[in-house]
Amino acid sequence: MIDTPGALRGTATDTAVRDTLPSPAAAPRPPKPREGREGRLRALDGLRLVAALMVAAYHYGGRGGEVARAWGSSPRDQFPTLHPFFAYGCLGVQIFFVISGFVICMSGWGRPLRSFFASRASRLLPAYWAAIVIVTGVFALPVVAFKAVSPSDALVNLTMLQQPLGVDRVLGVCWTLWAEIRFYALFALCIVLPGATRRRVILFCASWTLAAAIAQGAKEPLLDIVLMPEYAPFFIGGVGLYLVHRDRRDVYAWGIVGVSWLIGQHYAVRRLWHAPNPDAFSYRPAYGIVLVVTLGFLAVAAIALGWLGWANWRWLTVAGALTYPFYLVHEHLGWVVIQALHRTLGIPSYGTLPLTVASMLLLAWLLNRLVENRLTPRLRTALAAPRR
Repeated sequence: MIDTPGALRGTATDTAVRDTLPSPAAAPRPPKPREGREGRLRALDGLRLVAALMVAAYHYGGRGGEVARAWGSSPRDQFPTLHPFFAYGCLGVQIFFVISGFVICMSGWGRPLRSFFASRASRLLPAYWAAIVIVTGVFALPVVAFKAVSPSDALVNLTMLQQPLGVDRVLGVCWTLWAEIRFYALFALCIVLPGATRRRVILFCASWTLAAAIAQGAKEPLLDIVLMPEYAPFFIGGVGLYLVHRDRRDVYAWGIVGVSWLIGQHYAVRRLWHAPNPDAFSYRPAYGIVLVVTLGFLAVAAIALGWLGWANWRWLTVAGALTYPFYLVHEHLGWVVIQALHRTLGIPSYGTLPLTVASMLLLAWLLNRLVENRLTPRLRTALAAPRR
């Protein structure tokens, strides 16, 4: 016979059992996971802006090509001391991807699919559309020496699908948005749609890591497009760091972060390292690439662990709001400003550089105030509203 709780009530056996068990108040409790919807991490906003400024330094002084036309000579001549350091700025993209993994997991936790889609679309599209229109219009001016895309290609750019369609890009940085969109789609289908849980997120990270490695070995273009072996470790590492943020003692989360860092630094070195060559614009030794990637992971980890909670200044929220529009417009429009300031007005390169960054930040502020603050809430409300 199986005893029910009532069968032992009031007996000596019941008293003895109660006396030998710890009381509920004395029993150890597992750490309570932090909620997915939490206060803004202002240090993360600051890190976003740092990553964007890294990319800007690369586009203005860390590479050749079109930027040399803006300066009138190679940036190596303009910045003989700084250009080797500016060349590392392209790794700001990898840091962005780590931040994105963290933020998307945090914002998508406990959120229904419709709300997740509305949040992402309303965050990306208004400033993006405005940037497409502005850059297309500026490049169409006769006084601008840079080539504009065709009207047909400019219209396709409004969809954010120009990269897979093989259409000329209005914004040089938009290839990173194509990677972000694919990450959002994977996360939405695997985590948001069924509902986020720790176990499901860990399985997602492990499965994606293994699948991306298989895709790399298979050399199958379709798998490469879907699984993004080169960028997956950074997104996955950011997701793992959010799990650390929820519970710093989560061994599985730390394992995800460690494996992602190991694979991520490999892809960064493979993409950016080359043998020393005097004809190359710059030389990035492997240890320098690994160091920058490591610092990016460590910075997000410090935020996840709460070590940078003291960096709670309000201006960091403004910095975070400016980062996305600045990232969109800084490259091509920055070249136009460089040409006007340096070649037309004769301002020295070390004066032109900060003035160009400041002008792009001002334009980003205007886009945030006039476009994002007005259109983002309306678009989010329209997309999130239930349909009958």
